[in-house]
Amino acid sequence: MHEITELLRAWSNGDEEALDRVWPLIDPELKKIARNFIADERPDHILQPTALVNEALIKLIPENISWESRKQFYGFVTKRMRQVLVEYARKQSATKRGKRPEMVDLSEAKNKASGKSQEVLMLEAALTKLADFDERMLTIVECRFFIGLSLEETAKVLGTSPATVQRDWTFARDWLNSEMTGQPSDESTDKS
Repeated sequence: MHEITELLRAWSNGDEEALDRVWPLIDPELKKIARNFIADERPDHILQPTALVNEALIKLIPENISWESRKQFYGFVTKRMRQVLVEYARKQSATKRGKRPEMVDLSEAKNKASGKSQEVLMLEAALTKLADFDERMLTIVECRFFIGLSLEETAKVLGTSPATVQRDWTFARDWLNSEMTGQPSDESTDKS
């Protein structure tokens, strides 16, 4: 059993010292995941990697989950990071124009911020549909896009072959693109 898994299990069983021991092992990976999430955001985006990790953990800790593996832990944290960004995007969309301080030309900044918030909301809606359609494909998108795992690493996490991950990854990307742009894709109508 992997050291992180052992420490996560001990922490979920009430060993507070396990959290102190596991934190240095998981913190770099959590920040890497957070950086992948916010890579395309504005440079002045209020949520930086550390803040995104903290917000996700604040949402996760009260759930009192008994961790079975580090894969499960990272999967839950990834989902909570998505929730934090979606909540932030919803708040940004609800904010009336001119209420936020901007560091650049106001007309440009408002259009960019509004557009990015809408993209996050559209992506969340598409990912929710993808989860209903195929949960494994959602997990592949989370592993590849949000966590930044390679095909081989994703295959190992899922216990499947890299060829299966590649096929599902290609399909999921095309399907998500079609969902978000409204343009049909050959892949989106036929899952093999």
